[in-house]
Amino acid sequence: MKATTKAPIKVYYNAACPVCKAGIESQMERMEACDVEWKDVHSNTQFVDELNSDLEQVRKRLHVIDEHGIPHIGFDAFLILWQHSPHEEWKAKLLGLPVIKSFGQFAYNLFAAGLYRWNRAKKHW
Repeated sequence: MKATTKAPIKVYYNAACPVCKAGIESQMERMEACDVEWKDVHSNTQFVDELNSDLEQVRKRLHVIDEHGIPHIGFDAFLILWQHSPHEEWKAKLLGLPVIKSFGQFAYNLFAAGLYRWNRAKKHW
């Protein structure tokens, strides 16, 4: 029987945003032993081509490609990270419940839009 290996999770983030950078660096520490490719679209804008998206969309929201090649954006991207992060699976289960997930998506989108505007105003890119 042939063993199947899963592809690594790919995380696309914008390190030019100090809040995003701090959050991703913290997540990287928690996921050191995990098979994750961290892709900073600020230092290498060509990473965006892998998503069939544009740079501004990736600057606005976290993007994750899961081990099956399925893209997840925003709050849903965090759920994928937590599912694969040691000691954070409980977050994915709890925050992935339908009503809580809907609220989480709304809150994330509101926060992300404000953070994006703040970063643009501060000329972080």
